[in-house]
Amino acid sequence: MRKIINQTFIVLGLLMVTSLVACAQKQEQKSPSKTTKKMEWNKLTKEEEDVIVRKGTEYPGTGKYDKFFEKGTYVCKRCNAPLYRSDSKFDAHCGWPAFDDEIKGAVKRHADADGQRTEIVCANCGAHLGHVFMGEGLTAKNTRHCVNSVSMSFIPDKK
Repeated sequence: MRKIINQTFIVLGLLMVTSLVACAQKQEQKSPSKTTKKMEWNKLTKEEEDVIVRKGTEYPGTGKYDKFFEKGTYVCKRCNAPLYRSDSKFDAHCGWPAFDDEIKGAVKRHADADGQRTEIVCANCGAHLGHVFMGEGLTAKNTRHCVNSVSMSFIPDKK
């Protein structure tokens, strides 16, 4: 009699576990998937990839936007998301384009691997842009986004 009761409990236990697993699988299948639209990014040169993907830095004073002051919008080289407006650009004499403000929500900040600086990336695709520095007193906003020219493209304002 005891053997039959034990076997019954084992069978019932297995049925319960199987049912729970099956329910969990059904729930998982029914839950909305968090699929992201496949990003189609711009093709990058080796130099652009070194900076944007591998978080490199272009040599100071070599970027095409360092001493460039046309009116327009700077966009991410990889995904074309708007990053900065030309009215926030200033000459910081640092060798890279400098901005004291980004377009709202366009740039994310992360602690840099060196633990001393703050990296800035495109909020849309994660492309490495450069670093942000605070408290230098160079502008009224007291902020300097030091951005690699190769991380951006420029779209001039329509005249």
